[in-house]
Amino acid sequence: MAHVELSISEAFVPPATSSLDQERESDGFGDADRRIEPDGFARWSDTVSTAAEPCLLIDRSTTIAAVSSSCCRLLGLGTPLHAIGRALLDSELRLLDFTAARGELTEQDVEKIPPLLALASGRLARGLLRVRCGTEGSDSTFDAITTPILAHGGVAGSLTFFAEV
Repeated sequence: MAHVELSISEAFVPPATSSLDQERESDGFGDADRRIEPDGFARWSDTVSTAAEPCLLIDRSTTIAAVSSSCCRLLGLGTPLHAIGRALLDSELRLLDFTAARGELTEQDVEKIPPLLALASGRLARGLLRVRCGTEGSDSTFDAITTPILAHGGVAGSLTFFAEV
């Protein structure tokens, strides 16, 4: 089984400048050197899009913001361009329970899958998922580890790494 270690830290935000500092910089010389840093969610979106590992980034509304090509293949989501902008649960992906009947998860159980649990709790979440990709696809089981992505003091989304079991 693959071993995943994940460490997320807050981005460094420089302290606000005083009005005196702003007046000194308003001469136009300092403005060209200042860069607007993307927030953590935007940086993770860029990282996930180019990752070799199966990973998925969803926003607060559970819309797929970024997905790696390997995750698309693993979960049967089509191509990253096809998956981005779609709701995670609106895809052909069917979440199954671990009974012998392999029935679809109830709405209550769906809320407990790691990507959604991390959004709701603001904490790390890990668990096994059994999925059926497509209407005639085969069942697969995945280990999913998810961390919430924080931006502007709140949960902006979640980042999930998958490993096939």
